[in-house]
Order: sequence, then structure tokens, then C-alpha cells
Amino acid sequence: MFDRLQAVEDRYEKLNELLSDPDVVNDPKKLRDFSKEQADISDTVQTYRQYKDVKEQLQDAKAMLEEKLDAEMRDMVKEEVSELESQKEELEAQMKFLLIPKDPNDDKNVIFEIRGAAGGEEAALFANSLYRMYSRYAESQGWKTELIDANPTGLGGFKEISFMITGKGAYSKLKFENGAHRVQRVPETESGGRIHTSTATVACLPEAEDVEIEIHDKDVRVDTYCSSGAGGQSVNTTASAIRVTHIPTGIVVTCQDEKSQHKNKDKAMKVLRARVYDKFLQEAQAEYDEVRKSAVGTGDRSERIRTYNYPQNRVTDHRIGLTLQKLDQIIEGKLDEIIDALILEDQSSRLEAASND
Repeated sequence: MFDRLQAVEDRYEKLNELLSDPDVVNDPKKLRDFSKEQADISDTVQTYRQYKDVKEQLQDAKAMLEEKLDAEMRDMVKEEVSELESQKEELEAQMKFLLIPKDPNDDKNVIFEIRGAAGGEEAALFANSLYRMYSRYAESQGWKTELIDANPTGLGGFKEISFMITGKGAYSKLKFENGAHRVQRVPETESGGRIHTSTATVACLPEAEDVEIEIHDKDVRVDTYCSSGAGGQSVNTTASAIRVTHIPTGIVVTCQDEKSQHKNKDKAMKVLRARVYDKFLQEAQAEYDEVRKSAVGTGDRSERIRTYNYPQNRVTDHRIGLTLQKLDQIIEGKLDEIIDALILEDQSSRLEAASND
């Protein structure tokens, strides 16, 4: 581990030199790439340097115990040794986690796609509840939410809705939301007070940049049509809505949120790039899973990951066996406790896997 840490620190110093090189300063791509690389390893380097400093202080303190000291001074040095050893252990644990390979998508923006699944109108209403939950969580993080496309129902639900969350580290915190979410509650449409079970599916895609996924014009078909609202009525008499089809994969994206055809096309292309990029990621993840199953997983859209039980005010994440009697808070966007637990489980799993390699 320490050989790897020293190599990371050496690379950090090399990047300092490169970022002062006029050839790099005058090359926007190199400057951006090297700056990002340095930022990515900065925490690891600072923690390693702090570790080396604590280790040196500990050696000095232990050396003092070999000298002739009065009782009071010896007790003080022993206390210092104990504190430094505790710090050393904590820093070693931190460094192990920092050396886990980082997901290259972690700093990216997120494109969410939520669809009502089993349960008809109640599933559509639940999709709206999830959209509101993620929007409020994004707001609490200081992130921006932007609607891309929506297919609303007459009772205020969504058959499907897609939106982007923009903010540093958005994907790192939200990537475990992929999958089927189940709700158990008495629907607004239920007069007999019976509890119904419905589901909605969530896809959380990292926004793909042009340099990561190249989509050629010849591989894309763009159709325009008039946008429509709930119940199918036309809300725009001009053909501003866009349908984009990626011919090689058959992926279709629609966008009608903006009145401008140009803006709708830009949004649709963002989603298309993300979906095509995600398709490649899923294929790569499937190959990886042949070798080692992830404890948390970010891939299988059909996997039931969480249940929201309204009568008992309970939320259960089935992947990590976490149950919280806080549904009223969680559905209002207070997701930190669940998200932190998922991240910790993923880190622990990957740390264990790295140790076994």
C-alpha cells in the first residue's frame, strides 16, 4: 500500500511541474486533464503526508520514552504516544479507502428517467413522488434540477419523466438509485381503504460528454411533432417536440419541455448520449459481474431495490438490509442516511475485493 501511496505522491509532484509548463498552459485539453487528475488525487496525497508527519512524531515520542524522564513528563509522553497511535490507525484506514479506484463518472451530472410500472395510475402517482423526492434532495445539496421530458396523467402522476440534476458529485451519490422502487399505500383512487402495491423504475445515467461517446449524424434520425399534455391534448401548435432515434442501438429519446425545437433537440441529444454511453457501461458491467458480483450494484433496472411502506412509515433498502422508520422524511428528500449507507457498503465491498486481488 505504501509503495502505491508514494507513487501517487510522486505523480502529484510531477503534475505540479506539468501545470507550470508553458506547453501545457497553452493547451486547454492537457491543462484540463492534468488539473482534474491532480484534483482527484489531492485528498490521497494530503492524507498520506499527514500520515508521514504523524508517524515521525510518533517515532520521536517513543524515542523520548527511552530517555530518563520524571514521572509527570513520562505520563505526558505516554499520553501523546497513545493519541498519535490512534491518529495513525485512523489515517491508515482512510488511505485504504482513498486507494480504491474511483468511478470515473462520479463527478458527472445525472440524467434521471422514472417510469410508472406495475399499478396503473397509482404507479404514475408514485413516479411523481419519486421525482419530487429527488428534486428536493438535489435542492438540499445545492444542485440544479432541469426537466427534460414528461408524460403526465390526468390525476397528477407521470407515466414517465426525465430530468437532469447538475452539480459536483451528483452521480457519485445518486448512482445506486437504479432499479425498481416499490410503494405500499392506500391510493387516492381507492375508496375502500385497501393498501395497494405499485412500482416505478428508476434509471440514473451519468451525463456523457462528446469526447466520451461519438454519435455520427448518419446514425441518428430526428423527427418533429407537436407537443402534447395530459390526456393527449396539444399544447403547442408548432412542431417543436423532438424524437431522436439512434439507429444502431434502436434507442429512442423524446423531448417536448421547451417551446424551441433547437433547445429540445439539444436536450434530447444529451439524453441520447447518456443512454448510449450507459448501454456500453451496462455491457461492461455485465462482463465484470461474470467474475465478481457487486454488493450494491448500479446496473440491473429490474432489480427491486427499495420498498416505501406508508402505513408503517417505513423504508427498506433490500440490497443492504437497511430499514428506517422515516418514510415521511425520506420522501421529502432527506436521503442522506440511505445514500451514505449505500456508499459505505460499496466502499467496503470494493476494499475487500481489492484486498483479495
